[in-house]
Amino acid sequence: MAAMGDVQKNLPAGPGGLFSGLTGRVRLIFRLFGDRRVNPLLKILPLGSLIYLLVPDLAPGPIDDAFIIWLGSTLFVELCPLEIVEEHTRAIEGILDTTWHDPADGSVIDAETRDLD
Repeated sequence: MAAMGDVQKNLPAGPGGLFSGLTGRVRLIFRLFGDRRVNPLLKILPLGSLIYLLVPDLAPGPIDDAFIIWLGSTLFVELCPLEIVEEHTRAIEGILDTTWHDPADGSVIDAETRDLD
């Protein structure tokens, strides 16, 4: 049997949408916030945007609140190290690694099975 080489495809876990993207972004921010490899000073950005919600509004309406939260979260993700962001994004999106692995390296487990009734 011929080896298929280093063929790799990244498959997303499922369909997305507006709320899926927003949920994924919030999950990414929480994961990055909890990751010790991310600079603690960067963690001030999303925390500061949330604290801003508790401060009396500087401008009328919810637009300024939404903008500050968007700006803080976007800057936080953009300033985090790219490899860490990609690692957490792949974990959140459930990207499957479909790289061909040749079992001839001895990693095959030979076992017997039986049905349980």
